[in-house]
Amino acid sequence: MSFNIGLSGLYAANKQLDVTGNNIANVATTGFKSSRAEFQDVYSATKLGTGSKTIGSGVRLANVSQQFTQGDINNTGNVLDMGINGSGFFVLNNNGSLSYTRAGTFKVDKEGFVTNSDGTARLQGYGVDANGKIQNGVLTDLRIDTSNLAPKTTTTVSSTINLNSTEPVIDPTLTFDPTKTETFTKQFSTPIFDTQGNQHTMDQFMVKTGANTWKTYTLIDGRNPDGSDPALAASPPIASTMVFDTSGKLVSVTTPATPAPIVSPDLKVTGWVPGKVTNGVWAANGAAADPGGLTISMANTTQFNADTARSIPAQNGYATGQITNLTIDGSGVLLANFSNNQTKAIGQISLASFTNEQGLQPIGGTSWKETFASGIPGYDAPLTGTLGGIQSNSLEESNVNLTSELVELIKAQSNYQANAKTISTQSTIMQTIIQMT
Repeated sequence: MSFNIGLSGLYAANKQLDVTGNNIANVATTGFKSSRAEFQDVYSATKLGTGSKTIGSGVRLANVSQQFTQGDINNTGNVLDMGINGSGFFVLNNNGSLSYTRAGTFKVDKEGFVTNSDGTARLQGYGVDANGKIQNGVLTDLRIDTSNLAPKTTTTVSSTINLNSTEPVIDPTLTFDPTKTETFTKQFSTPIFDTQGNQHTMDQFMVKTGANTWKTYTLIDGRNPDGSDPALAASPPIASTMVFDTSGKLVSVTTPATPAPIVSPDLKVTGWVPGKVTNGVWAANGAAADPGGLTISMANTTQFNADTARSIPAQNGYATGQITNLTIDGSGVLLANFSNNQTKAIGQISLASFTNEQGLQPIGGTSWKETFASGIPGYDAPLTGTLGGIQSNSLEESNVNLTSELVELIKAQSNYQANAKTISTQSTIMQTIIQMT
C-alpha cells in the first residue's frame, strides 16, 4: 500500500509541475488565465464507512481550475487592440461555431471583417441601420466599412445671436445692397451644402430699422435663393422683420409671403437653386436643395446692450467624406471619423457572460467553449449590467504571477522528491524483510 501512496504522490507532484510549467510558459500570452491544480486525499471505504483507524490511500488530482482574475491592461497604440476592464468575453464566430476569448488582438481581413490574430474567426457584435443606430439583439460579424460617407443636404441652421441695442438706425433712404456696408449693420456667414455635397455660403444681413426693430436679408452665394441677382432692380432681396420687446427678447419674426405673411421664430428658405459663378456668370450646378426647404432658427436671437455677435452656427449638412480613422469607446461602439468632420457609428462589440466561468472548456488559442457546466452565454453591450468596459489601443496581459509560480515550482519539486523518498524507504524496508526470511 505504501508504494501506491508514494506513487500517487509522485503523480500529483508531476501534475502540479505540469500546471505550473504551463502557467510560466504563458506568462507573456495575451489574455491568458492561469490554472491551479486542486488535489484531494483518497480513502478506501466500504458501505459501512471508513472506520476510525483507516489510513489514507494517497492523493488524487481533483480538478485543474482556471483563475479568471483581471490581468493588467497596457497601452499598445493599435486601435484594434482591445482589453476588457472587468468581466466578460469577446465572442468569435468560426463558420457558425462560437468561441470566447479575453485576447483582444484583432485585425481586419481583406473583406473588412474584424478577425482574431490568426484570421480564423470573426469578432461578433451589433450592426447599425442606415441612420447609424445600433441594432441590439442580433449578433453579426463586425465589419469596418471604408466606403465614402454620402453627402447630406443642409435643412436646418441654428445659432445664438445678440444684436446690440445701441446700434444706430440705418438711414431709411438707403436701399439695401450687400456690396455696400453702409446699408446694413452686421453680416453673418454660414456654410451650407446641396444634394451633391457642394458647399455654398449663406449670408444673413442684419439691418436696424428702428427701436426694437430689425430686418434680416438672406442671400446664398451672394444671390437670392432662387439664383437671381439682388443687384438687379427686378429681383430685390426679401427681408424678414424681427421685433423685440423692451427687455430685448425676440417677440416675432415676420416674413412677407403670399397670400399672407408668415409669423414664426424661424426663417424658411424655399426655392433655392444651387449654382456657381464662372467668369462672372451664374449657372445652376445640377444639384438641388432639400425639397422641404432650409429652416433658419432665430429663436435664440436677443437685443441686449452688448456687442453684436453670434455663436458658432450649427447646420446639419455636409460634403462627401472619406474615412480617416477609427475610434472605439468604452461601450464598444466603433466610430468612423471622416474627412468632412463627421463621425458615424459602424457597429458595437458584444460581450458574453457566463453563470459559471469555471465550467468553460479551454480549446487553445486562448479561447473557451461553453459547456453544460458553464451555462448558456448571455450577450450584451460592454458596460451593461456587470459586464466590463472596452479599452481600445490596449491589451490585457496574462494574469500569471511569475513570483508565485516560481515558488509553486519549488514546492512541487520538493513534493516530488519527498514522495520519491517514501517509495525508496519502503523499498529498503521490503529488502530488510526479505533478508530475514
